[in-house]
Amino acid sequence: MTRRYQPGGRTRQIREINMTPLIDLTFLLLITFMITFPLVEQGIPLRLPKGKTQDVDKKDTHTVAIDAKADLYFDDLPTTPDMLAAELKTQVGTDPDTTILVRADESLPYGKVVAVLRIMHDAQITRMALVTDPQP
Repeated sequence: MTRRYQPGGRTRQIREINMTPLIDLTFLLLITFMITFPLVEQGIPLRLPKGKTQDVDKKDTHTVAIDAKADLYFDDLPTTPDMLAAELKTQVGTDPDTTILVRADESLPYGKVVAVLRIMHDAQITRMALVTDPQP
């Protein structure tokens, strides 16, 4: 306990904690996360093709993305076709009903997308969806 000197020669004990700096810090962290979370959620920058869309249940889903340079990503982490095949087989072994969302840049050659679909077929993925931007 700290003692504070007061005029008149008497000291008084401070028994409470000043909560104002803790509350300020909490609000600062909350605002920081509220601003940065939507930016992090976006992931790999892609120009998705336009098409008719339907909502997909996001529970137990993973994302395979192919950007305009044909770089491959699994859940926003760079990967190779061999590593993707191994990861997909692991996912199917853990949960056979896992859904894979395929996001591919619209400028990408069709053969690159088919190669990824072949990897998914070989890994015995039974649920998948091609992600598109909604039509205006």
